[in-house]
Amino acid sequence: MGCGTSKVLPEPPKDVHLHLVKKVEPYSGYKNDIYKHFIKDDGGEAIKATIPSPPRHTNPYASGCSPTHLDQTEPRKNRVAKYRAKFDPRVTAKYDIKALIGRGSFSRVVRVEHKATKQPFAIKMIETKYREGREVCESELCVLRRVRHTNIIQLIEVFESQERVYMVMELATGGELFDRIIAKGSFTERDATRVLQMVLDGVKYLHTLGITHRDLKPENLLYYHPGMDSKIMITDFGLASARKKGDDCLMKTTCGTPEYIAPEILVRKPYTNSVDMWALGVISYILLSGTMPFEDDNRTRLYRQILKGKYSYSGEHALCFRSKIHLL
Repeated sequence: MGCGTSKVLPEPPKDVHLHLVKKVEPYSGYKNDIYKHFIKDDGGEAIKATIPSPPRHTNPYASGCSPTHLDQTEPRKNRVAKYRAKFDPRVTAKYDIKALIGRGSFSRVVRVEHKATKQPFAIKMIETKYREGREVCESELCVLRRVRHTNIIQLIEVFESQERVYMVMELATGGELFDRIIAKGSFTERDATRVLQMVLDGVKYLHTLGITHRDLKPENLLYYHPGMDSKIMITDFGLASARKKGDDCLMKTTCGTPEYIAPEILVRKPYTNSVDMWALGVISYILLSGTMPFEDDNRTRLYRQILKGKYSYSGEHALCFRSKIHLL
């Protein structure tokens, strides 16, 4: 469907000048990975459905994370013991480490259980000794420490050490909206409306606080549980912009995922939080059609499609969708 690697920055079209100021370390594989031998506990909850390996980013909590590929040869108890030893003792004193559920070039996400209450959570561990890790960490903490909304992933507490930050967060077990689109092909208008209403409620709340997500896409929208009646939660604030009252409301950083980037970002114009609404227009199209409105393996052609608003849609919702996306 073309919902490719997260945080990919544009290759500028020849007729469009771009100043690329954000970049995230590309996926580099699991070679020499100190966590590669950790194993999920049998029957444990998985936060994701089984998705192909990178380059697609599939972990909602961590930028650049992907599902784990685990070595089954070593006894499980030994693997768990080795993995726990990598954690700050303040964390392991309070939480039981249950499973590695995602990893990336500078971050890991694990499923844990609070020792006293037995309640499950997710811990996102970011290696802040890397510049990219520090940037993502600072951006996410700046947002998550300010927000409390039913449709936004909730930060519970934070542990900081010299080289790592441990973010304890709600555990969502229902998988990505992306996965459900793949499974269903497309949504009915009723189902799509329900999903979009929840996302819009969350985005409206963010915008009220001066927060622009800047990377809204189906991979960053999680179901809280696997049931059909599950709520949607917005995740991954690694590219978010958080502004206080009185700050200039215009942003200039060129960032996002190519298929969802608004035209004003591509042409390097100062932009507002309306770029989130453009991304929601793209998501609406995907929900109803099961395809991307703007898609091309060649980045230059892709950006030209976006700049021209060049897309096609056939079906009973075509006229309605066309009028909405042009209004964004």
